[in-house]
Amino acid sequence: MTETYYVTTPIYYVNDVPHIGHSYTTVAADVLARYFRAAQRDVHFLTGTDEHGIKIVKAAEKKNTTPQQLADEVVVGFRDLWDMLNISNDNFIRTTEPRHKKRVQKLVQDLVDRDEVYLGSYEGWYDEGQEEYVTESAARDNDYKSEINGKPLVRYSEQNWFFRLGKWAPKLIEYIEANPKFIQPTPRRNEVLSKLKMSIDAGELPDLCISRNKEKLPWGVEMPNDPSHVVYVWVDALSNYYNALGIPEIGDEFDGKFAKYWPADVHLIGKDILWFHAVYWPCILMALDIPMPKKIFAHGWWTSEGKKMSKSMGNFISREEIAGFCDEYSRDMYRYYLLRAVSFGTDGDFSADMFKQIYNSELANGIGNLLSRTIKMIDKYFGGEIPEPVETLEEAALVHAAAKAIYEQSDEMMQNCAFHHYIDKIISLVSATNAFIDDTAPFKLAKDESQRSRLGSILYTCAEAVRIIMVYLAPIMPDKTASALQSLGCEQTQGTLAELGKWGGIKPGTKIVQTDPLFPRKQ
Repeated sequence: MTETYYVTTPIYYVNDVPHIGHSYTTVAADVLARYFRAAQRDVHFLTGTDEHGIKIVKAAEKKNTTPQQLADEVVVGFRDLWDMLNISNDNFIRTTEPRHKKRVQKLVQDLVDRDEVYLGSYEGWYDEGQEEYVTESAARDNDYKSEINGKPLVRYSEQNWFFRLGKWAPKLIEYIEANPKFIQPTPRRNEVLSKLKMSIDAGELPDLCISRNKEKLPWGVEMPNDPSHVVYVWVDALSNYYNALGIPEIGDEFDGKFAKYWPADVHLIGKDILWFHAVYWPCILMALDIPMPKKIFAHGWWTSEGKKMSKSMGNFISREEIAGFCDEYSRDMYRYYLLRAVSFGTDGDFSADMFKQIYNSELANGIGNLLSRTIKMIDKYFGGEIPEPVETLEEAALVHAAAKAIYEQSDEMMQNCAFHHYIDKIISLVSATNAFIDDTAPFKLAKDESQRSRLGSILYTCAEAVRIIMVYLAPIMPDKTASALQSLGCEQTQGTLAELGKWGGIKPGTKIVQTDPLFPRKQ
């Protein structure tokens, strides 16, 4: 039976248009999905939109439209951006879809039936931007403003339904400590553990309010046991990862459709929503006896040109800005930059100068130049056919070692979302192969007929190194690598990643194809 792999992005709020932050998580998820598909895993890749809550209501009011009309309008922008960035998601969930709403109600009703939910009263501070209640001490520490967006907190008082979060929090601590890779990267795991323990010790971990009065917030999923309330948007949103698979079953055409993929292999999220995913979601799952996701990975935030992104400052990387970079450099380059410019899990800065520098140094002068010089030499010295490797070349040791490192370590790096290290390994093979060419000087050997077998072995080594580079770069740059493999006559090659990543895959006698430069240098 084929092993499954299930990767998710957050579902994105439709109160505003998509931007670099949304594309970052989604490109990362797409790369994982493409990699594990190539590794012959049975992959399911989910993304979507979060369309309920007070933020949507207020955004719709500003535009003099309804929340549903706003959602229908904005969701098009997300779908268009994913098309533009070549995102290969298998599923797209909207929280306003009946298949989702009915399953939210089923999950909440299951909590009610298990006595994990009770009716209580709440009075305190509320962060409307994050749609969460804030403890008195946290509100005071932040001068009664949102820790995320700096806007004033609102004082709320109402009767709501509560989930027994405090009952499950100690069990969650035990689980996190017993499963060190459950929350990644490690600093995020430590933050969650520290905050949980401090909150419990201080008696400041309240039960989770999971409903809102329908008179105050009519836009949401009705509580199944109390139609005068709607389900708290975060309970609604978090359950998408489970609901989108057609579980729990409710008697519709989606029942159990993708159930085999649970539990998720990784939830990819931004660090600003870590608490919801690493505390609320696991506790709800434990209360429902549903298996936990295998990993929650929280990446960092993006700044632009060294400053916080702002529309007023003109440094906001919007969908239109993204389209501009894709038009000038290619969508593959944009995908590459996002995962290359910063180690996944830490904060990063989007710089147009750095974008161009990475493009020219690593792609134009590195990968592209290696492909070009290899193709040209094979065309010139062997009539456009991959030569036979008949000699063992001591000078090729570093090339073989670099190729072997990718082959042996790629799975682990992808499992750990270590995209930066993964690309490092690819670039190491590029550098080793370029150095190998400089060291062996095939253009000089070509002048001596007695060196022809050595020349052929050198150029075979170059062609095979380039092929392996493209095989492993393909999840990040699917368009460009397809063109490069076509140039090498390898576009029809079939097999698993483990098979394609082995040395010796390119067949002598294969006809190469002359093409335009893969990455034309930018001035």
